[in-house]
Amino acid sequence: MKKIGLIGGMSWESSALYYRLLNQSVRERRGGLHSARCVLGSVDFADIERMQVAGEWAAAGEVLAQEARSLEAAGAEVIVLCTNTMHKVAGTIESAISVPFLHLVDVTAAAIVGAGLSTVVLLGTRFTMEEQFYRERMAANGVRTLVPDAPGRAAVNRVIYEELVLGVVRDESRCELREIVEGLVAEGAEGVILGCTEIELLLGEDDVSVPVFASTALHAAAAVDVALEGTPDT
Repeated sequence: MKKIGLIGGMSWESSALYYRLLNQSVRERRGGLHSARCVLGSVDFADIERMQVAGEWAAAGEVLAQEARSLEAAGAEVIVLCTNTMHKVAGTIESAISVPFLHLVDVTAAAIVGAGLSTVVLLGTRFTMEEQFYRERMAANGVRTLVPDAPGRAAVNRVIYEELVLGVVRDESRCELREIVEGLVAEGAEGVILGCTEIELLLGEDDVSVPVFASTALHAAAAVDVALEGTPDT
């Protein structure tokens, strides 16, 4: 089994979800007492969030690239970045390492295309929804993304940063995000990307009328595929 390197801490709630999903998946596929071989580098989210707000993406990319180098030095054979938003600096991370980097957007897009869909809602931080790095990579994979209007984007961003990253899950916020999604479904969306790990703590398949593509769950499953490639399942 290959060792998975996790760049985490953005937020730690997100990293905890990745860790649980990786280990559950390995246990389901290998049985018995099997668990994932992984190593975690966890940054201080307050530092990264400050850089996000200040537009200091190059500096943030270097912080994460150094974490990736450390993970590779610790024996990681594939690197997973445990956050959607910071895939904005994925290129900086990839260029810093010699082991494969598993890109979350490519994995999510493959699942959408595999389901026969082409137009989906994208929910995430305001950086993910408003900047082009995520949407352009989706488009390159054949997926068109719709995002909420300005008030809707502000609402989603608020729920992420003021509630979910702090571990707060409110039914009122679930209803708010559900209404946002259904409004875009009425405009032609065929599914919804949960493009922020923490949103997976709030929304699920039973909450909306279209297929849900949980980027974290898809990313973790793909990482396990890489880790177990060439090993027998039980």
